[in-house]
Amino acid sequence: MPPLPNDRDRWLALGLLLAALALAYFVLLHPWWTAPMLEENTRIEGLQERDLRVRTELAQAPEVEKRLVQVEADQRTRPGFLPEATPELATAGLVQRLEAVVAQASPGNKSCAITNRSPMSDVRPERFPRVTVQVRLRCGAPELAAVMHSLEGGSPRVFVDNLNILAQRYFFMPGQNRSGSGGLDVSFDMFGYIRPRPPAPTNRRPGAPNAVR
Repeated sequence: MPPLPNDRDRWLALGLLLAALALAYFVLLHPWWTAPMLEENTRIEGLQERDLRVRTELAQAPEVEKRLVQVEADQRTRPGFLPEATPELATAGLVQRLEAVVAQASPGNKSCAITNRSPMSDVRPERFPRVTVQVRLRCGAPELAAVMHSLEGGSPRVFVDNLNILAQRYFFMPGQNRSGSGGLDVSFDMFGYIRPRPPAPTNRRPGAPNAVR
């Protein structure tokens, strides 16, 4: 049985009312109320997650501080930086260390001698200041191995780079002892790092308010 005309008008009016309400919601209520509330909820959730991360990091602070103290203690027992405060003093310290190592490997410089040691300015920007000395030696193979081991295995840390080794023929006068291992002409760069200088404190302008502690 088909619906009566009055029923059709009633359903049509109801459908038009629902369409009008939906249109009013999406035009008026959603952009001015629902969307801002959704954005605010998202921002609140982000702040809550950030607060949770901060609280977690603060809870780990004692353990991190304890680990930092251990690392600093390890660094003091085996320092990685050269002890000198300036490049000039550090260069002199590297040269003295080289001379001591060579003298230990070859007492009296009988089978290993320094023929050149010259500071080299390093203009490359690095996080830590680098001090380099160009070295040239004439050594036997066992003595050279001892020198390299002492340089790179000691403390504070010293590094060797640009190593070049050439066989060198020596001419011995009658009565001189001949070295069974032969001679080596060795050149390399010996370098280390010094601690960066702490930044100079900035002068507070007169009348500026004290920092909040």
